[in-house]
Amino acid sequence: MRRFSVVLAAGVSFLLVASQTRNENQETSNYKLQEVMIPMRDGVRLQTVLMTPLKPAGRLAILLERTPYGVPDKPPPNPLPSRAVLATSNQYVFVAQNLRGRFKSEGTFKLSSWVDLTDPNAVNETTDAYDTIDWLVKNVRGNNGRVGIRGVSYDGLTAAMTLLHPHPALKAISEQAAPVDQWMNDDMHRYGALRESYAVEYSVLTQGDKNSNKHFEFDTYDTYQWYLNAGPLSAINNKFLHGSIPFWNQIIEHPNYDEFWRREAWVNQLHSSSVPNLNVAGFWDQEDPWGPWQIFRAAEQNDPENDNFMVAGPWFHGQWQAASATQIGIIPFGSHDTALEFQQNLQTPFFRYYLQGEGSKFTWKATTFQTGSNTWRSYGSWPPPGSKSTGLYLHSDGTLDFNAPGSAGTAPEYVQYESDPAKPVPYRRRPISPTYPGGDWQTWEVADQRFVESRPDVVTFVSAPLDHDVNVSGPLSAVLYASTSGTDSDFIVKLIDVYPENAQKNNWNAETGPKPGEYAQSLDGYELPIAMEVRRGRFNESYETPQPLVANEPTQFNIPLRDHDHVFLRGHRMMVQIQSTWFPVIDRNPQKFVPSIYQASAEDFQVATQRIYCSPKLPSHIVLPIVK
Repeated sequence: MRRFSVVLAAGVSFLLVASQTRNENQETSNYKLQEVMIPMRDGVRLQTVLMTPLKPAGRLAILLERTPYGVPDKPPPNPLPSRAVLATSNQYVFVAQNLRGRFKSEGTFKLSSWVDLTDPNAVNETTDAYDTIDWLVKNVRGNNGRVGIRGVSYDGLTAAMTLLHPHPALKAISEQAAPVDQWMNDDMHRYGALRESYAVEYSVLTQGDKNSNKHFEFDTYDTYQWYLNAGPLSAINNKFLHGSIPFWNQIIEHPNYDEFWRREAWVNQLHSSSVPNLNVAGFWDQEDPWGPWQIFRAAEQNDPENDNFMVAGPWFHGQWQAASATQIGIIPFGSHDTALEFQQNLQTPFFRYYLQGEGSKFTWKATTFQTGSNTWRSYGSWPPPGSKSTGLYLHSDGTLDFNAPGSAGTAPEYVQYESDPAKPVPYRRRPISPTYPGGDWQTWEVADQRFVESRPDVVTFVSAPLDHDVNVSGPLSAVLYASTSGTDSDFIVKLIDVYPENAQKNNWNAETGPKPGEYAQSLDGYELPIAMEVRRGRFNESYETPQPLVANEPTQFNIPLRDHDHVFLRGHRMMVQIQSTWFPVIDRNPQKFVPSIYQASAEDFQVATQRIYCSPKLPSHIVLPIVK
């Protein structure tokens, strides 16, 4: 039985989680459950459950969630785990619906976000949500004519896509961790670099069995070793999936940013704030950290009523909806329960204002939980107008500071390392458990990076201890000047906050020492990743038409590192790590240019010598939006 405190990967419905974890208390439910099959415009019917309070407080607003992961079959005591929402939950009818082709819903599940607004006969998640809302306001007794929709991950995607053509009764949306462009970022790729382990396991989860959330069955616990043994990407279908998973087939058929992926990037059709929207993102979301920021920015193009809001916090995927969030991994949030604070101070007032007409409208544009300082911050615009882009420079002696490399001295022009795709750098400590179910997938983005620091294929740059706090608020990026002896290559950049050695006393007994594997239970010297991203060389000039790199020629790589709000505290150090493999979360680059990496053979993979330039003419650096 799943524990609610573990937020299920890929946004598995919180309605479902609440039901599964509390079935033993059904007799205490304050809700009645009704299952209906709601017809869509093409005749397909979708399995939907309505949870109505036994003692409603006046006319009820409707709060909808659309999911591919299954809906409750019994009325839970509380249909949402958000304790703050539940304080007024007798004002809502909670509705959960399975997407077409999932469980009892009719039709075919395509794992697609393509919306063709020019075709009146097209059906998609936008039209299905419209038809569902239309049915609900006409058939749910005692409703007040106002509908809200919310959800995390895929459920967040279905909520966000209503922005493209909202029903008139839709008055509030909260998309949370919604993907928007599966090739550029979020679940399946990072700027064209395939998230191999996630793409395989998630595609199987949703398309392996219509009536369940299917887990891929590994015969090796350490999935690092399993994917390495599997060989090139072409072997996944040849040996294991055998063409049975449609979305995996589409990934393999479309390695570049072609028309297929551009159609899937539904956010490119969004240019205004059509319905009030509370966007939510986690700074350490291991699945969908990027999409909510893109939705927020697209809606900001035309938001005359100032109804488009952004919330971001120190969370892994969906952690803000947990029963409690006082830390992530072993990183504490001070005295804050950030999940309860989000639910009580942000999510609940948002829906209460727009669906019940109670309370007041938010006066800010962005609210974040700023890590480092561990404080909630609200901003009239994002990024904060006081932020200034500042270079943090890499030096060939392994140091890191705010001074560009000077012309004086005899410092080497570059540092170099060898990258061997046969011995790739793991993205988290081995053994690496499967992505689903559970494991340490949720918190790998905050894992102590000392586990790779001593590897010869990882180069490290570190600053002196800071003599003042460094406040970084806004989008980060890296400008990397690098070369490879091959004709294709990946470069992974990590910006890290290094805690001082006296940051925290060890949690283990001083006499007996740490238990096996528990060295990271202390914050002393902890290397906390703040921003990490990969850049694939073949796409440096064009996402649509990949090109080989020129061997041993320095090339500029511009690497976005997403939005953050973090304070590097006085006494901490700043660190940058660079490597060329990140396995198996990112597939291995052969380091030899081939037309499609997805069709590369074992013979195509080769060792390459990588150089990172740190000279006055080629000054590799991180761009930080510093607020003084």
